[in-house]
Amino acid sequence: MDELIPLSNATLDRLTIERPRYDRKALTPGIVHIGVGNFHRAHQAWYLHRLMQDGQAHDWAIIGAGVRPYDAAMREKLLAQDCLTTLIELDPDGVSAEVVGSMIDYLPIEDGAAPLIRAMAHPRVRIVALTVTEGGYFFDRTTKAFDAGHPDIQHDAANPDRPRTAFGAMVAALRLRRDAGHGPFTGLSCDNLQGNGALLRQAVVSLARLSDPGLADWIEAHATFPNSMVDCIAPATGPKELALVREFGIDDAAPVTHEAFRQWVIEDAFCAGRPDWDRVGATFSDDVHAYETMKIRILNAGHQVIANAGEILGIETIADCMAHPLISAFFRKVQTEEIAPTVAPVPGMTAPQYVDLIEKRFANPRIVDTTRRVAFDGSSRHTGFVLPILRDQLAAGGSVEGLALVEALWARMCSGVREDGSTIEPNDPLWSDLTEAAAAAKERPAAWLEQGQLYGDLNRVQSFAEAFDRWLTLIWSEGCEAALSTYHGGSSK
Repeated sequence: MDELIPLSNATLDRLTIERPRYDRKALTPGIVHIGVGNFHRAHQAWYLHRLMQDGQAHDWAIIGAGVRPYDAAMREKLLAQDCLTTLIELDPDGVSAEVVGSMIDYLPIEDGAAPLIRAMAHPRVRIVALTVTEGGYFFDRTTKAFDAGHPDIQHDAANPDRPRTAFGAMVAALRLRRDAGHGPFTGLSCDNLQGNGALLRQAVVSLARLSDPGLADWIEAHATFPNSMVDCIAPATGPKELALVREFGIDDAAPVTHEAFRQWVIEDAFCAGRPDWDRVGATFSDDVHAYETMKIRILNAGHQVIANAGEILGIETIADCMAHPLISAFFRKVQTEEIAPTVAPVPGMTAPQYVDLIEKRFANPRIVDTTRRVAFDGSSRHTGFVLPILRDQLAAGGSVEGLALVEALWARMCSGVREDGSTIEPNDPLWSDLTEAAAAAKERPAAWLEQGQLYGDLNRVQSFAEAFDRWLTLIWSEGCEAALSTYHGGSSK
């Protein structure tokens, strides 16, 4: 192989793949994005890059940011290569790559978040966007109410000028903007949460109210927090991805692989302006809820349908899970009989058509999306993605046999041991509580459903509780594959 080209502004003209055709030195910032992970760089940063390639939005460049110490490693990697990222598209028919240049800086990560607050307080920043994971919005998992008692929230309320959280930093910046006579920025959540904008508004306004009620009123009256739905599978970067980018002759410390699919549906509610993302494929809609319901229920809940079975059986990737005949049959039956019936169509797509699309996307063998990554933070993902479907099915008098099996597989996975005896490493913020409940549920399945912070009153719904009991008992006595086979054949009864 020829000598690798180190990724930087100075070497862009030496690359043979698609790269920024705009003058990156002439870009000015308009967006601060908190949480610069692979998904953001494959999704929101790409949409903006595409606009810039068309000669637009050059005053909307992204400044990256983080609030946790572990973000510093990504900052160091990206700054060393001028915040450029190689995106590698993994289509079943081939592999292609391009370099994205819409991000121009990455703020220092410091206790008290002073650099982040200063950046967001500057009037040139008109959007503050976030990808901070589903579990990072400080709300009760069953009621969705703001968790004012969380230690980080208590800290930020008592120390509003030295916050720990992204939301505390946003509140501090909005206070500076108000006091300087500037208008607010738009808060744009890009996380997989139904009503993500409403949850972001709740977090920011509620936190502000704990220390400055007048500021909370000002934010509520003048700031906007549009809901959005985001979609693109972007696996974690490991040795395979680093080797793949080198095949393109590029030395990139932080490449991103992604599937050949993106979707972004956004409520058009931006108090300080926005880029014209719709010119490059995004959709502005007054009914984001319908799109996000389809995606969250069929894709995100669909991930949870298969990931726990995959972990129990030691299957490493989602594509390999879909290649397992029992898991793929399980996915198809649960989707068709229990998930799709709760999903209304959107323009151009019915629920059954979307199931077909997701099935193909999950089965893409080029996407090395690990089962462990998809199974991560099940306490947020099951409560956010799966249980709302289950409740709707119960309310409609529909079947919940498959969804009960999904929950039983999660309970079995949280025992921390695969069927081959290998250890499942901690994979959830509540892991110790989950493993304790899973151990008790091995002998008494109801112990799992008695986790009120997850299931609320579902343990008292007889049809669900009895189905869960049967499935978990069968999984422990005969194994995961026996349970999947029994479900596919009809019933556990």
